[in-house]
Amino acid sequence: MINTKDNPVPHVSLEFLRTHSIFGGIPNSELEKIRDLLTEKHFPAGADIIREGEPGGDLYLIWQGSVEVLKKDPDMPGAAPVQIAVRNTGDSFGEMELIDIQPSEATIRAREDTITLVLTNRNLYRLEQASLKTFTMIIMNLARDISRRLRAMDKIAAHILLKSTSSRLRSSSSRVARKAPHSRQYIPQ
Repeated sequence: MINTKDNPVPHVSLEFLRTHSIFGGIPNSELEKIRDLLTEKHFPAGADIIREGEPGGDLYLIWQGSVEVLKKDPDMPGAAPVQIAVRNTGDSFGEMELIDIQPSEATIRAREDTITLVLTNRNLYRLEQASLKTFTMIIMNLARDISRRLRAMDKIAAHILLKSTSSRLRSSSSRVARKAPHSRQYIPQ
């Protein structure tokens, strides 16, 4: 990390915050309070922002730049991680760790010099104390975002599974057809 400012980021517009689905339905007066809770962090290209397996707890909004999401193959511990997604300006990451406070499921690496706005778990708690309604809206919006990503991953997993199953069935059918003796076919009448 190049630089961390632990003070508010007032030069971030409310319009930018509004582009994030996490802040959907939140009035400007509350967005101003949220902006005051954000800290700005700069990462050079190639820097790991989050490492898979390490403790998390912060939500990152990409203000400028882009990151890649990398995942290790648990069956090949020495292999390099594989890119599974890219997040760009206006996207976010760290949602799951913010909510469940578990180790990170993936490594997040800056693809270029990247500036993020960070909402820590501690500041989310402060928001809960100050405005339960806004806190609840953020949690609901986070749940919606996580649900959308989960649905997308379900579609990918189903496609892979169905493609694999279909391929195995075709392979099994052709083996059975090769082994079956040639005989009359039964044709229902």
